[in-house]
Amino acid sequence: MPQPVADDVSVTSRRVRLVSRRAASGLLLLPGVALLAFGFLYPFGVTLFAPPAAEDPDVLGKLGGMLGDGYVLEVAARTVRVAALTTAICLLLGFPVAYLIARAPRRRQGLLLALAVFPLLLSTVVRTFSWLVILGRNGLISDLLTALGLADGGTQLLYTEFALIAGLTQLFTPIMILTSYSSLSHIDVKLEEAARGLGASPGRAFRRVVLPIALPGVLVGAMLVFAGAVTAFTTPLLLGGTRNRTLATLLYDYANVKLDWGAASAVALIMTALVVVAGLISGRLSKVGAV
Repeated sequence: MPQPVADDVSVTSRRVRLVSRRAASGLLLLPGVALLAFGFLYPFGVTLFAPPAAEDPDVLGKLGGMLGDGYVLEVAARTVRVAALTTAICLLLGFPVAYLIARAPRRRQGLLLALAVFPLLLSTVVRTFSWLVILGRNGLISDLLTALGLADGGTQLLYTEFALIAGLTQLFTPIMILTSYSSLSHIDVKLEEAARGLGASPGRAFRRVVLPIALPGVLVGAMLVFAGAVTAFTTPLLLGGTRNRTLATLLYDYANVKLDWGAASAVALIMTALVVVAGLISGRLSKVGAV
């Protein structure tokens, strides 16, 4: 008869430990949640719902006007297009590099990973200015096209969407490598070997075994790259100029040149909405991949 009592005590003890663990996890999350609430959610709510003042026009009214403004919609479409292409190119460049690093001998992985993410140690301004030299009218690419007879000389690649995408891709590819590597490094090579042993081709083994497991890390990287490309300021300012504005440079103009804080807040809301939608799509794809 004492056995059921002992079992009940054991179950109760396990439940207490589980609750204690969850409470401890909640306490660890509390500072971050508080910082997010006071640093982002509170200002966001104040900006969105505060009553308009004479010097601070209605943000929602400004937002409604912008959604009917052809120029703002054109800038928003360009921002999404550039961010999406940047994300796709970073994925195509970064994932294979991360896969090769994850499958390299362990003693070399640290060095290869350090080389891959070394650009993150450099200033964004420095990395962007290098593209001014490469893409300028008398830059390296212009001289190369002239030497090959593909251009007459003085080809201007700056202040184009190509320049924007090139600069942002160079800026965010290391982030894609890092996030993809974090997933790939935890995949046991024996899983691929087992799939091949059962008759799967290397490509099929990769698609059916490696990719589904690595998908969460890849989607996190894609989300970070897209959000960074949407909100990037220095690179679009230097490489896009006034002819290829993005939402970030448009926000700067409203806030610091025109001193129209209501319009600047409305642009910020549009940028936030784009990132939130991208996050929802990423979460949906992650759930589909997990099925």
